[in-house]
Amino acid sequence: MRKTIGFASIRTIPFSGKETKQPVVIDFKRFNFLKTHFPKTSRKDWKSWQWQIQNSISDLEKLEEIIKLNTREKAELQQLNVKLPLRITPYYANLIANLGSDHPLRKTVIPSTNELKMSFGEATGPLHEEDDKKVPGLVHRYPDRVLVLLTDFCATNCRYCTRSRLVGLERTVCNFEKVLDYIKEHKEIRDVLLSGGDPLTLSDAKLEYYLQKIRAIGHVEMIRIGTKVPVVLPQRITTQLVNMLKKYHPLYISIHFTHPAELTTETQNACRMLADAGIPLGSQTVLLKNVNDSADTLKKLFHELLKVRVKPYYLYQCDPISGSAHFRTTVHKGIQIMEKLRGYTSGYAIPTYVIDAPGGGGKIPVQSKYLIDENADYIFLKNYEKKIFAYPKLK
Repeated sequence: MRKTIGFASIRTIPFSGKETKQPVVIDFKRFNFLKTHFPKTSRKDWKSWQWQIQNSISDLEKLEEIIKLNTREKAELQQLNVKLPLRITPYYANLIANLGSDHPLRKTVIPSTNELKMSFGEATGPLHEEDDKKVPGLVHRYPDRVLVLLTDFCATNCRYCTRSRLVGLERTVCNFEKVLDYIKEHKEIRDVLLSGGDPLTLSDAKLEYYLQKIRAIGHVEMIRIGTKVPVVLPQRITTQLVNMLKKYHPLYISIHFTHPAELTTETQNACRMLADAGIPLGSQTVLLKNVNDSADTLKKLFHELLKVRVKPYYLYQCDPISGSAHFRTTVHKGIQIMEKLRGYTSGYAIPTYVIDAPGGGGKIPVQSKYLIDENADYIFLKNYEKKIFAYPKLK
């Protein structure tokens, strides 16, 4: 009998739906993984994003078949059983299948009993999004922009997700008609961010319906999509999807990257396809202890992102969600990392380090103190080499 973690057991299901044209470049050396773990599946199936979702790993038995779990991990997963949702696409499982338990990518997707330990200051919903929810599925926190939670489904569940209380509950989180009415009534809204869950797990038709309706509102100037799909499910970035998205410019996409190891051939190609469609791309990276909390790791990630035209946008301090202490660094360490980036790489490679303030305060930039003093004639500044310079005041 299969032990299920959060979702019903999903066995290998050969995909037989309509195949979409998929130009994603595949490293065929990886098909040894396919032959071993999904022997009845074709290469054509593997390149289908629908097949990837249908065959996601969401139970302990399949996880043990694919990932070499150590004794501690097995014991922890047995103990967790149905308490924590698990979902990993076969594509992403392939990346971590032969990695040791200390590898950064494994830590971000395999559940741990650390997630059950409540530490000081942690909360189920520390950002208090519910306080700013005006209608089901819409959060209005900032004056000129709103967050719309279109779905509670993600292709792969990140263990440190700030909305882990919502993702995977398989219930309706958005009343889109009420969302539209609210946006129409509030003329100050010029920017709409579509998130979830992950909007790119929706079908082309459903996603286009949402985009059409929002774009038709005259005072909405721009639409943004927040997603991790190009990282964990690059097969989703098809020619059909890209051709549909580019009809709704100005459209921006923020992609959740964590580590340089995620920049595979498939993911790089997915980013290039989106960029070639004229869609500005940004990366929102969460600073995670023993995953990416070094200047060298982040610099490598940011350089690789720029090569595929993804601008490092935000570096987030990990939100204090329940059971996140093992993922959270100190804020001082985050500042130190930023100091090792500023001046040592191009400005385009440096994101803004922010804390999404607990209690609903929004994103607050955090940085080293560069303006250190002033007198009647000058302000005094410290540069990346810790040298002091004076800037004359306007008389």
